[in-house]
Amino acid sequence: MNFTYPKNEHLKSKTTIGLLFSEGKSVSKYPLRLVYRLAEPNSEENITKIGVSVSKKYFKKAVDRNYFKRVLRETYRLNKHLLLDNLQEPYSIMFFYQTKDRLTYEEINTKTIQLFEKFLQQVNKREDSETKIEL
Repeated sequence: MNFTYPKNEHLKSKTTIGLLFSEGKSVSKYPLRLVYRLAEPNSEENITKIGVSVSKKYFKKAVDRNYFKRVLRETYRLNKHLLLDNLQEPYSIMFFYQTKDRLTYEEINTKTIQLFEKFLQQVNKREDSETKIEL
């Protein structure tokens, strides 16, 4: 198991992020939200990319936003095997913390695992419905 979050897994492309917000689907598990979209097939790297965001609406101070972004990246890094081992195709994913409540690391970690499970259920439903249409 590889518990790293290398640079090539970071979602940085402005066009990909724009497409993610305009065409992406969403899954929520309070206080987290995950927006996802199937990655572009013509991209040279065939890997799932993750971005993290905490809104200024919820935390005015950059110190607080940076703390929660760091916690989200860490929970992703430690639990990404749950996600990547169960995905057949690469996705572009944006991960949000959406509340003023200051949850502990353990609570956020638990919510992250629950969110990943919910995301995988939704993705598997979509893939199952597509295979039925093709048959």
